Amino acid sequence: MHENASLRASRRHAVRAVDLAAPLRWLVLGWHDLLRRPLPGLLHGLALALFGAALFALARERFWLLAGAFSGFLLVAPVLATGLYALSRALERGEPATLATALRSWVPHDHRLPLFGVLLSAAGTGWVVTSASLITGFTGAAVAAPADFVRLVVLDSRTWWFETWLLVGGALAAPVFASSVVALPLLLDRPDGVLAAVLTSWRCVLANPLPLALWALLIMALTALGMATLLLGLVVVVPWLAHASWHAYRDLVADSPADAVATGGA
Repeated sequence: MHENASLRASRRHAVRAVDLAAPLRWLVLGWHDLLRRPLPGLLHGLALALFGAALFALARERFWLLAGAFSGFLLVAPVLATGLYALSRALERGEPATLATALRSWVPHDHRLPLFGVLLSAAGTGWVVTSASLITGFTGAAVAAPADFVRLVVLDSRTWWFETWLLVGGALAAPVFASSVVALPLLLDRPDGVLAAVLTSWRCVLANPLPLALWALLIMALTALGMATLLLGLVVVVPWLAHASWHAYRDLVADSPADAVATGGA
């Protein structure tokens, strides 16, 4: 009964079909938001870059753990950008958009956002454990440094460990992405339950598989670029993607059911 109620709540939202260029428009709009209010976004990005640096410092001699920890961190990152969704919403509405606006979104008014954060954290932890098990269980040697990972996992032509690691990671990340692509902005913006928000997110993916596959690739590419610059690029990439994600939500989930596409009974 609860699931049926959540499905009915999800179907009240109109899911739009978007074209393949939509992710590029979201990036442009997100960049404009960042330029209009740079301080809150850059502070968010700096905080996450410092967290990544601390993670690297703690696990630099345990790359078997670090590889999964960084990718698991990416699964949880959307919930950490909640304040920037609120900032983009304020800019869209012509309301005051300040650091205080972003910080207020962290004050829990109900259980929904904390619950979703816990679920994403569980998914991230599950991948960290799985990744560490794959790397340590099948390489047959210690993977203490990035060079060890490249030599023993990536370049090992005798086994398929690297391909297996990527496939398992993709299999775990894909449903998390599908569940969260619009869920967090929707929970911030509307009084839906967590399950209804997740179902709406899945409906968006099913209605727009190619644009959202491109969106996922752009997120991964920009994040990888941010990490490749000794994490300094994350200071800009994190808020840019967060603001762009708000515009993805606004483009994909309409206010009026008249804009719905024929997916999932919408």
